[in-house]
Amino acid sequence: MVGIVIDDAIVVLENIFRFVEEKKRTPFDAAKEATKEIGLAVLATTLSLVVIFVPVSFMSSISGRFLFQFGITAAVAIMVSLFVSFSLTPMMSARLLRKEDLHESESQANSRRGFYRLIDSSYSWILALAMRHRFIVSLLAIIIIFTSVPLYRLVKQEYLPTDVDESEFDVLISGPEGMSLGATNQALHEIEKELRATPGVELILATAGGGFFSGVNQSFIYVRITPIEKRTFSLSRLWQATLQGKPGDAFRGNFSQREMMQEVRKRLKKFTDFRCGVRGGNAFNIGGGFFEIDFVLRGPDIVALASYAEQLRKKTQQLGCIVDADITLRLDKPETQIEIDRARAADLGVDLNDLSSALRIMVGGDQEVSRFHDPSVNEDYDVQLRLIEGDRNDPSKVSRLFVPARDGKLVRLDNFVKLKTVKTASRIDRLDRQRQVSLRGATAPGYALADSLQALRDAVAEMNLPKGYTTTVVGRARELERTFNEFLWAFLLSVVFMYMILASQYESLVHPFTILLSLPLSVPFALLSLWATGNTLNLFSALGILVLFGVVKKNSILQIDHMNKLREGGMEKLAAIMQGNRDRLRPILMTTLALVAGMLPLAVGAGPGSEERRAIAIVVIGGQTLSLLLTLIVTPVVYSLLDDVGELLRKKKRQGVEIVEKTPEFNLIDSGKAVSVKAAGRRE
Repeated sequence: MVGIVIDDAIVVLENIFRFVEEKKRTPFDAAKEATKEIGLAVLATTLSLVVIFVPVSFMSSISGRFLFQFGITAAVAIMVSLFVSFSLTPMMSARLLRKEDLHESESQANSRRGFYRLIDSSYSWILALAMRHRFIVSLLAIIIIFTSVPLYRLVKQEYLPTDVDESEFDVLISGPEGMSLGATNQALHEIEKELRATPGVELILATAGGGFFSGVNQSFIYVRITPIEKRTFSLSRLWQATLQGKPGDAFRGNFSQREMMQEVRKRLKKFTDFRCGVRGGNAFNIGGGFFEIDFVLRGPDIVALASYAEQLRKKTQQLGCIVDADITLRLDKPETQIEIDRARAADLGVDLNDLSSALRIMVGGDQEVSRFHDPSVNEDYDVQLRLIEGDRNDPSKVSRLFVPARDGKLVRLDNFVKLKTVKTASRIDRLDRQRQVSLRGATAPGYALADSLQALRDAVAEMNLPKGYTTTVVGRARELERTFNEFLWAFLLSVVFMYMILASQYESLVHPFTILLSLPLSVPFALLSLWATGNTLNLFSALGILVLFGVVKKNSILQIDHMNKLREGGMEKLAAIMQGNRDRLRPILMTTLALVAGMLPLAVGAGPGSEERRAIAIVVIGGQTLSLLLTLIVTPVVYSLLDDVGELLRKKKRQGVEIVEKTPEFNLIDSGKAVSVKAAGRRE
C-alpha cells in the first residue's frame, strides 16, 4: 500500500503547485482553492478504491482467510490517506511553499518546462491526432480489450505459486505393504546415502516408520539445501566474491530449488521397490493434505476403483505434466482370512463367539486376562496374553489352536476352518457414503495446476468409466476453482459499487461508464505481464489485478473531473478536453511513478518465498505502465464520443417535443360558402 496511500497527497500537492505557478496565487490561497477544486476527484478516487478491497475481505473458503486482513488494512489505510490529503497536505503546502522559489521570472512562469515540456508537447500532439481519428482509436481499444481472451488462455493457472524457493523440501517414501520396520529403516539408510551425495544438499533428517498415522512401510525425509543467497546470482553475492578476489564465483553453481527437486527425483528412480515423492516445503494443508494435485475417483466397487486408479496413475507417466503420482488405495496389504465351515462347526458344537474370542486373545492379545501386583512399587498392571511373534504370524500354527465346544471338549480349529493369506486394501476412504480413491502428485516444471487437472479429466474421459463412477477434485484444485469464481463475483461487486459512487458524485450515468472503461483496458496488459515474465495466474496475482483495478481508474477520474470543470467555466468542449488532459498529465505521471517505485522492491526482491510476493508487483507494474498511454488517449476520446451521442439524443428529444408557435389556418366549406377559421395552438 506504500505506493497507493500517497496518491491523494500527490494529486492535492500538484494542484496547489499548479495554482501557485500558473495562476500566480499565494500559497495560502492556492492551498484553499486548489484543494476545493480537486476535492471531488480525490474523494471519488478514494471511495472507489475502498469499495474494491471491501468485497475481497468477505470472500469465503480458504482464500477469504488469506485476504481478510489485507482487505481491511488496505481500506483503513486508504481512508486515512484521504484525511491526510485534505488536512495535513494543504496545511504544509500553505506554510512551506514559497512563491518566489517556484518561478524566478515571468519567462519561467510556465510549469511546462525542461524535460516535462517535451513530454507535454508529445502528449498534446498524440491527443490531438487521436481526437481527429476517434473511431480508429475506439476500434483499437475494442481490439485490445478482446485480446484478453487469448492472453487468458496463454497464462497458466494455479492456486498458489509452486516455484517458491525456500531452500528446503520433503521426500515421501512408501514401500510395499507388509514391509517390516527394520527393512524400511535399512532401505532408508541407502536412500539417505544417495541424497547426501547430491550436490547442494546440506542437511537431512529422516524418519522411518512414517509417524503415528502412517504404516511402518512409510518414511519421511526433510532436506535442507544451500541457502538461496549462496546459490543464485545477486549483487550482494557478486560483491562478496569480488572482495575475495573471485568475482567469477558469483556466476557459478546457480540452481533453483525446483531444479534440485528434479535432480532428487532422478536419483530416487533407482529404488524401484519404493514409491518416492518430492514436495516443496511451503505446502499448505488445504482440505486434502500437502499435495498440489488431489484427484478423486468415486464408485461402489473397491476392486474396480483400485484398477481404474492404477490405470490413471500409469497414464500420468505419459502425460508429462504430473510427477510423483501415487494413489491412496492399494490392494497389496497381506491379510490372513478365515473361512468357516458353519455346518461342521454346528455339528462339533462350536460357538462362533468362542472362536472369535480365542483368535482375538491369541493373535491380537487385546484382552485383560489377569492383574499383576508389584509390591516393590505398590502398583497393579494389566496382564495380556497372546502367542509369540513366530507362532501368531504362522497360519499353520494358528490353525492348531483349540476352542471349547458346548459339551466342554476342545476342538482344533483346522477341523472346521481354513486359513489363507490374501492381499487386500490397506485403507478404505469414504465420502458422502461412497468409496473413493485419490490420485495425488505434483505439477511438473513448465506446467501449472490447471493444466494438470485438465489432462487428468481428459484421461478419465478416455477411460469411459461405467455408470456410478464419478470424479472430483479436493485440496488446492478445489480452492483454485472456488477462488476464481469468488474473485469474479468480487470484481463484479466492485464495479457495481464504483459505478454507484461515481454516479452519485457526478450526478451522471455516462461519466462513470467512461471512467470504468479503463478497467477492461488494463486486463490485457496485466495478463501480458504475467505471460512475459513466466508467472502464473494465482491467488496473489489475482489480488494484484484487483489492486490494478483500483489504480487505473484513478487516472480517468482526474481527467474527466477536470474536463467537466473547465466546460462549466465556459470553455468549448474540444479546448476543455485538450487543456484538461494536459493539466492532469503531471499528477497522473507522478502517481504512476510513485506506485511503480513502491512495487519495485517486491518485483526485484530476492530471498526465501519472494516468488509469492513478486506476482502482485508484476501485475501492477506491468498493467499500470503499459496501459497508461492507452488510458490517457482513450478516456478523452470516449468522453467526446459519448458527449456527442448525448447531444444528439437531447437534440432529437427537443425536436420531438416543442410548442407550435405559428397558428395554422383551416378552410371549411359550409353550404358552398368558404369560411376561414383559425385553430388553437397545441403541442405536437
